[in-house]
Amino acid sequence: MKQKIIAVIPARYAATRFPAKLMQLLGDKPVIVHTYEAVMKSGLFDAVFVVTDSTIIYDEITGRGGKAIMSIGQHESGTDRIAEAVRDMDAAVIVNVQGDEPFIQTEPLQKIVALFDKPEVQVGSLMRLFPDATAAQNPNAVKVVTAKNGKALYFSRSVIPFKRDEDAVIPYYLHIGVYAFRKAALLNFTTWPQTELEKAEKLEQLRFLENDVAIYMAETDYVTLAIDTPEDLEKATAFLNR
Repeated sequence: MKQKIIAVIPARYAATRFPAKLMQLLGDKPVIVHTYEAVMKSGLFDAVFVVTDSTIIYDEITGRGGKAIMSIGQHESGTDRIAEAVRDMDAAVIVNVQGDEPFIQTEPLQKIVALFDKPEVQVGSLMRLFPDATAAQNPNAVKVVTAKNGKALYFSRSVIPFKRDEDAVIPYYLHIGVYAFRKAALLNFTTWPQTELEKAEKLEQLRFLENDVAIYMAETDYVTLAIDTPEDLEKATAFLNR
């Protein structure tokens, strides 16, 4: 029997660096609409929802014939927002696509969904090779190292692994913040308190690792073009118009 797989896009109206960024026009449509339509276009999901704290975003999506859910509680993270929305849904796997990813492609979504062909996978995410070691120095670029079977060993803002042997040929992997969860793993996550590594690195995925839940990684070539600042929006507009 085919497991039901849904995509949920958390969409908070307020944003620290770029308020109302998801409602900024990119071409003739807001950023959040581009993201929703790109996920729908993949054809991978039994349903796609935007989950939001904003009536403005809710009305924008539903007014275009899309599906949206209003959050009830106040949430620290998009993961908590998604968990509340899917608690009573019939879904085996939930894919979390960030609302500020208007150019998300089918290929990386296919790869993350394919991880769940294996019953032992409870949580999955994406990574890609850094173009060079210098790019890995940026603390805003989260690094991940994995075991041979694809399980994440650790995520960090620091450069990992550290090259004690300068002659060693070591690939550096960038973590891409698209996640997928089996429903039970997602709901369990919201019951756990923040962990010490999570608080130190400001990386909530470490809560899974500290609670002994493996995160399996799929490698992709997808280069994200997320909208975090007005400058990002300018780059996205140029990309759209190229």
